[in-house]
Amino acid sequence: MNLPALHEMATGERRANGGTHIHTCVASGCLSSNSQAVHDSLTAAAVDADPNSDVRACAVGCLRLCSEGPLVSVTQPDGEATLYRNVAPEHAASIVGALNGGDAEVDTVDPDHPFFAGQEGIVLENSGKVEPERIESYVAAGGYESLYHVVHEMTPNEVVDEVTRSGLRGRGGAGFPTGVKWATVAKQEAAQKYVVCNADEGDPGAFMDRSVLESDPHRVLEGMAISAYAVGATQGYVYVRGEYPLAIKRLTRAIRQARRLGVLGTQVFESFFDFRIDIRVGAGAFVCGEETALIASIEGQRGTPRPRPPFPAESGIWGSPTLINNVETFANIVPIVREGTDWFASIGTEKSKGTKVFALAGKVRHTGLIEVPMGTTLQEIVIDMAGGTPDERQVKAVQTGGPSGGCIPASALDTPVDYESLAEIGSIMGSGGMIVMDDQDSMIDVARFFMEFCMEESCGKCAPCRIGTVQLHRLLAKLTSGNGTAADVAALEHLSDVVRHTSLCGLGQTAPNPVLSTLRHFPEEYEAAITK
Repeated sequence: MNLPALHEMATGERRANGGTHIHTCVASGCLSSNSQAVHDSLTAAAVDADPNSDVRACAVGCLRLCSEGPLVSVTQPDGEATLYRNVAPEHAASIVGALNGGDAEVDTVDPDHPFFAGQEGIVLENSGKVEPERIESYVAAGGYESLYHVVHEMTPNEVVDEVTRSGLRGRGGAGFPTGVKWATVAKQEAAQKYVVCNADEGDPGAFMDRSVLESDPHRVLEGMAISAYAVGATQGYVYVRGEYPLAIKRLTRAIRQARRLGVLGTQVFESFFDFRIDIRVGAGAFVCGEETALIASIEGQRGTPRPRPPFPAESGIWGSPTLINNVETFANIVPIVREGTDWFASIGTEKSKGTKVFALAGKVRHTGLIEVPMGTTLQEIVIDMAGGTPDERQVKAVQTGGPSGGCIPASALDTPVDYESLAEIGSIMGSGGMIVMDDQDSMIDVARFFMEFCMEESCGKCAPCRIGTVQLHRLLAKLTSGNGTAADVAALEHLSDVVRHTSLCGLGQTAPNPVLSTLRHFPEEYEAAITK
């Protein structure tokens, strides 16, 4: 494959699909609401209406507003789009008929809906537009041109510098500078290096990475290939949870298509660069989201963490330098290469560049995926975009960062969503889960729920996490049952501090965060739970 051939494929795909498009979401959320039958019905209805028309029904990825699924978007040749919600198979004929002046017997979503108003698509720019199971659709959207540009027109050091200057930070949770990590792997002298995409998304309520893999798998593969060229790796792995069968299926198909096209495998784009990607399926252990536990699992060992240093960038898979980034981080690479570092760095805040994808869940009117510039406030996300609570109750708290994060009170909804601001208030960005609670929720019970999760997911390798999470859960359960004492609350705070500072890996080090944040922001609930 060379650039003229890639452009020819893109042109041919655009020419063949230049008419009206009917896009049906076939990501997991809408599929669970029978969207495959909706797509099949729309395909048949378009053919029945006019077998020779330029109307094409396409199966695409997530259209973001998950609470209103199944979703169908109809895009006219002039770019005008209509989004239909809660679509059923029996609505297909009327949707196709509306293209010729009829009335669609299904509700639409206002194009100025606040859920979409504050969004900026970088990671999700192709989601709901390209067909995830067709590489031609991705190529028509400019896919793999950035990889060609990198391989033929840039040196590896130039690529690392580009990512460094963009200010991109890892989207897996810790926010470590991506360019620094790439530079560390690149400077290692080794016969073999690896690139790993961490798709072991385990936070309750989080589905960002799953949606990207289901909706735009080639974007992630292209980002991985660019990183491999930059750091000198020849083998890549996507480590994905076994609970994501659709993502695994589409990734497998995408890898096979990319190899066949010559954009993965040996002599990528007729160059001297070789890069192979394989999939490794995890068994669902939350701890395997931690880098060293993930590496052990890929090697065929039990997924438990090890002390660091050495860090994976120096000694990872089978002792070789290994670059590990998560799905969203890799999905940012292509637009950074395509648009330039100044463009990316102009979005967000001084220390948190670009956008962040969040999975909005909990007690809000509009749940789904959003992508907003860093620095957007929780007020804008939870109240303006998500519409607040569905039954006019008061928002009480927002949980960010999953079991590793904290509960932010409603009084702090003006907090900007960036790494520093969230840390200052006692939470973290995490991978992007965002759960909203109302004034009926007990914050002690919320802390108990997340501690139970951490307790069950602890690998047991170190005593502080293995024993400490059990004792923390016991104390929280005692308080929620009405048998708590002042000594129990004091013990909670002390034990949380011990577990946080003495656990081996990030699971134990961050497990106390929901406890500490609720103690900090909702002390009155703990006081009310004291009965002795």
